[in-house]
Amino acid sequence: MKEKVILAYSGGLDTTAIIPWLKENYDYEVICVCIDVGQESELDGLEERAKSCGASKLYIEDVIDEFCDDYVVPCVQANAIYENKYLLGTSMARPLIAKRLVEIARKEGASAICHGATGKGNDQVRFELGIKALAPDLRIIAAWRDPNWTMDSRESEIQYCRDHGIDLPFSADNSYSRDRNLWHISHEGLELEDPANEPNYKHLLVLGNSPEEAPEEGEYVTMTFEHGVPKSVNGKEMKVSDIIRELNRLGGKHGIGIVDIVENRVVGMKSRGVYETPGGTILYEAHQQLEELILDRDTTTVKMNMANKFAQIIYEGKWFTPLREAVQAFIEKTQENVTGEVKFKLYKGNIIKAGTTSPYSLYNESIASFKTGDLYDHHDADGFINLFGLSLKVRAMKEQELSKKNNK
Repeated sequence: MKEKVILAYSGGLDTTAIIPWLKENYDYEVICVCIDVGQESELDGLEERAKSCGASKLYIEDVIDEFCDDYVVPCVQANAIYENKYLLGTSMARPLIAKRLVEIARKEGASAICHGATGKGNDQVRFELGIKALAPDLRIIAAWRDPNWTMDSRESEIQYCRDHGIDLPFSADNSYSRDRNLWHISHEGLELEDPANEPNYKHLLVLGNSPEEAPEEGEYVTMTFEHGVPKSVNGKEMKVSDIIRELNRLGGKHGIGIVDIVENRVVGMKSRGVYETPGGTILYEAHQQLEELILDRDTTTVKMNMANKFAQIIYEGKWFTPLREAVQAFIEKTQENVTGEVKFKLYKGNIIKAGTTSPYSLYNESIASFKTGDLYDHHDADGFINLFGLSLKVRAMKEQELSKKNNK
């Protein structure tokens, strides 16, 4: 009886070519697993394709709600943004995919898991750290780093498939390298490989319009949150995945969430990509709009630091670690009172505040007003400033003293 290998399968050219390659080089029974995190039309025709290439079976696992509830929401609550721009669309999905691959490997009694991530990217790190954390006994086969892998272009992969009796409608034409899920779509390659080039947005965009092509009239949107979790859009309560779908529709329409990034990959190199995250950008901004009313100054300061750390943890594929659990526990504590309603206007790539309310708001108009009120006496600031600036004054006094001595 042959050993089994679980192949993380997307249906693209790379993972399709890996099926006969695994059978030829390792004599495994190949079981393909496609994890549905919201890539939509990319799933069409996968079972027929996988089996025609030699796979014994294909799992298509719908984990969209788990992805949104257990992976997206914590990142939103943290305001986790990698290098100030990247909303972690690919990063936050990879640990869940690794987790499900391991679960199916256990179910099937497989001895190995194979992935098609290249040796230059972040995904090889994320997949393999997740698998190692959950199943250290399973063998990991990284096809692109395997000495038996000799294909180095789309043309060579297509020819390899043809040589093995597989003639599928893959084109050797160059196109963008894309990763899509419910949260975002990323684009790399072609003109984007040179940072000097402007992206060809008319050719590139998938989820919506550029700001220039967005409607001339803005659109108001109202959202509610409970304990940091989004609950409704424009008065309609929905589960988180449906909220993201609706915000994707609204954000795409108004040119929201398009970013052009040069980022520092885990493996050390810089890479350039364009990300479309229309719904995610709105969700982050709406959550921040509410949270700024509620969190006190000290908690906000620490949480900003934790947001950067959380983003780094997720980006580097360290989801299944005590550190991630600890940082997330802190973040969840900060969300206990993040409940309320936010209103904003979407207009040509902009999210413009239009009002925020919360029963837990720490904003006090009688204190914040420029008028003198009962709760705040302007004279109280005298003593505060004297003490707050004491160390600066002492240092300046010492410098004056030393300067006088040196000038004698």
